[in-house]
Amino acid sequence: MKKYTLILLLLIAGLTTQAQTKEAVVKVTGEVTNPLTIGPAELQQYKQTTVTRKDKDGKAHLYSGVIVSEILTKAGVTLGADLHGKNLAKYLLVEAGDDYRVLFALAELDKAFTDRMIILADKVDGQPLAPADGPFRIIVQDEKKPARCIKQVIAMKVMFAK
Repeated sequence: MKKYTLILLLLIAGLTTQAQTKEAVVKVTGEVTNPLTIGPAELQQYKQTTVTRKDKDGKAHLYSGVIVSEILTKAGVTLGADLHGKNLAKYLLVEAGDDYRVLFALAELDKAFTDRMIILADKVDGQPLAPADGPFRIIVQDEKKPARCIKQVIAMKVMFAK
């Protein structure tokens, strides 16, 4: 019996180590011409932006990352001058590892429509996000409630509303 217990423990330890070493990524899919897989190294290839966001206790934090519309532009999403007519019915669905989801109309993300910055962050106050929050998190600047500041982002899907 001890032999089987030892084998089982070794298998579990191996699976745990394998899961911990797998790099977290964000998949950008849907109504895109260039699907993307973004890991920590890929995120650093974009222009980095910092925004201030207060936590639930009112303390301000500096979040660093990439403006979501820049990621969507690289993925070939309809933005800018082409975001009109039927394309205004497109939205971005952001998914977290725990199945939490939030939705943004593309116009909310487009610099031609708004000055509000929405970023995919990987750092807070100069440090990597805590495991419970990251490694990637959407930060919505100046939104009154933090409900759309989704943690543990794993996917961003562009879709048409039907």
